[in-house]
Amino acid sequence: MALRVEPGARRGRAPLGGAGFAGLASAFYLGAGLLATWPALRHAHSAYLARADPSYGEPASGDHLQLGYAMWLVGHQLGRLAAPWRDPFSFQPESHPVLNLQGWLYGVPYWPVDRLLGPVVAWNAVVLLSYVLAGGATCWWLRSLGLERGAALLGGLAFALAPYRVMQSTGHLLGMMAFLLPLALLGFERGRDGETPWLALGAAALVAVPLTGQLHLALGAVPFVLAYALLRARERPARAGAVAGAAVAAVAGLLVQHAAISGSVASGGRSLGEVAAYSADWSGFVSRHAGPLEEFTLLGWLTPLLAVAGFVVLIAQRSPRLATVLRIGVVVPALLALGTNLPLYELVWHHFPPLRYPRVPERLLPIACLALAALAAIAVDQLRAPLLAGLALVAVTVDLRAGVSLYRPARADTVNAVYTALRAQRPGRLLELPVFIPQRQYGSVYVAYSQQAPRERPGGYSSTAPRSAERAARELVPLNCGAWSPALRRELRTLGVRYVTLHRGLYRDPAVPNCFGRALENLTRHGFRRIARDGPVTLVGR
Repeated sequence: MALRVEPGARRGRAPLGGAGFAGLASAFYLGAGLLATWPALRHAHSAYLARADPSYGEPASGDHLQLGYAMWLVGHQLGRLAAPWRDPFSFQPESHPVLNLQGWLYGVPYWPVDRLLGPVVAWNAVVLLSYVLAGGATCWWLRSLGLERGAALLGGLAFALAPYRVMQSTGHLLGMMAFLLPLALLGFERGRDGETPWLALGAAALVAVPLTGQLHLALGAVPFVLAYALLRARERPARAGAVAGAAVAAVAGLLVQHAAISGSVASGGRSLGEVAAYSADWSGFVSRHAGPLEEFTLLGWLTPLLAVAGFVVLIAQRSPRLATVLRIGVVVPALLALGTNLPLYELVWHHFPPLRYPRVPERLLPIACLALAALAAIAVDQLRAPLLAGLALVAVTVDLRAGVSLYRPARADTVNAVYTALRAQRPGRLLELPVFIPQRQYGSVYVAYSQQAPRERPGGYSSTAPRSAERAARELVPLNCGAWSPALRRELRTLGVRYVTLHRGLYRDPAVPNCFGRALENLTRHGFRRIARDGPVTLVGR
């Protein structure tokens, strides 16, 4: 193994295997996805595989609705021969069309499944696809290091089932796009002699990290992948390609920051108090309690022990460079995940401006999950007996899966009579009540319904919404309880609002007074008539 992983060694890597092994590995990681999503998978035909809030007759609110909308928007825009990276419906007319960065990565495979089987099955198919991609890319990278097939399969499994990655796949793009990390390492590993196609693959995967809107992960991914590529490169073209790829990724991150964050509600950065609210603690790395999505940081029990053994193996085999970069990949993200619970974090936060924008310090943990998976695979590679490698596969599966059911069946409402009726109405913008500020998660219900009847609306759901959209939302909040005024009437006419949907279920949000009846009564008094009703949703129009 020393010859295979040492950067100065001659080519001695084991062959990657043919299509048969690739197909076997894909089926294996699909099976891992089925296991990870069970028992919620039993409802996959009618409910989203996600982690969502309780439902009150409407779709269960959660980030999975926002992400599903972003994926749907890509196909919808392509079908209209319009820019797929633009959202022409949210926050209109108070802002320019906002960027749709999260949708493009999975938008193309999502599109045909959505057209054939609907958004629920399309979302669930993408969730399962993310396991195949995460495990497959990691396995391929580890095979390129020369690991035996069983060890490489285990490394891919450890990354695919990494509890943090799984939790972040229940609604966030972070877990689903994490496969870009091993894909970037694969490209630079295979291109270590200067092969341009492989270097281009590594650079493209690295650039895609910020282009999917994952700027926080990019802060760690770019230096981590660059360090790996430089330490592993044999020839000068490989080093030049790594530097060029990292530079382009950094520029892409700056462009995304300027286009999507500058001028938004997040443009001023996050306060240290917000960071403290989401900071992990030491016990979270071993706790199997599945609490809030952003605070779940379990790394497993057996897998870290195997990773320690893998580190010892690399040192014993005289591969200190690979050992060092993988150790840093584990330690630094884990320490930064502690946020304000780490004494030095506040000092770094004050002197490193990019760190002031993310409010969730755990977002670098996919790097740690990948490095742990690689080290564990290196340890298992020493077990030459296939039976022992198989037992290790079972043990790691039990370690990462046992006692942690992270997915839940989240209610959907994909055929609603109100939005069916809205599709047949005359042009005019739509206002949804109750009004939420753009950062409020309950707004995700509105973007889910928008897929059934797309039209411009002043509202939307985004943590990086334009400031003008937040101001408009705050001005419209009094309508939640029917508090009309001459200024509000003028505002509605300026916004071009012709239709209003009232969502009785969302009036149960603790932040909204339960005044559905008063809101509907005052809309009727001011010239709106009832058009349709379906369950808790009512449509009125001028």
